[in-house]
Amino acid sequence: MIAATIAVVALSGGCSDKNPGNAETPAPTAPSSSTLPSDGAPSVTDPITDTSAVETDPCRAIPTAQVEEVGGKVESSRLDKMALGNGCTWLFAGSPSNVNAGLVTGNKDGLSSLYAQHKSGGLTTFKPVDPIEGYPAVIYANGGEDEGTCTLAVGVRNDLVYTVIPRLSMRHPGFSDACGMATKVAAAAIKNFKGA
Repeated sequence: MIAATIAVVALSGGCSDKNPGNAETPAPTAPSSSTLPSDGAPSVTDPITDTSAVETDPCRAIPTAQVEEVGGKVESSRLDKMALGNGCTWLFAGSPSNVNAGLVTGNKDGLSSLYAQHKSGGLTTFKPVDPIEGYPAVIYANGGEDEGTCTLAVGVRNDLVYTVIPRLSMRHPGFSDACGMATKVAAAAIKNFKGA
């Protein structure tokens, strides 16, 4: 069911919220098809089947050193336990900036739930982007689009997405290209998923 529609935002703490951990979940739209993908979503042709370790410990998806290559010095990281999936938040040193990422296990419709929500007019931003390491991806929001933030969902299976959401202050060097940072973090995670 699209109840997870998107819980991706719930996992991430919401696009417009500069404080990590505050959940914001859009209302469900309509039931999804029992066959995935649906609603025009692309199929994940090379699904990543073993994600169990990262589901329980999302900080294992990307070593801190790789996050630092993309976003600068990491002051700390923490596990964010959410009803629809665990996320990892890396807090950058010197500014109130962070990036959150994790698998949204509570969304059993994968990218199809975003496509369905877009179809019903439930998203204020919906932009399919080039595949990341061969996996279909969408930048989306349900309000709160601000410079320094970006919500990226990557389909790792037809029934599972990995989300990456930077929330960057004006002092962070990546402020003007938060989606570029999200893409790099997602690419690093996908490579690590595949190599595990």
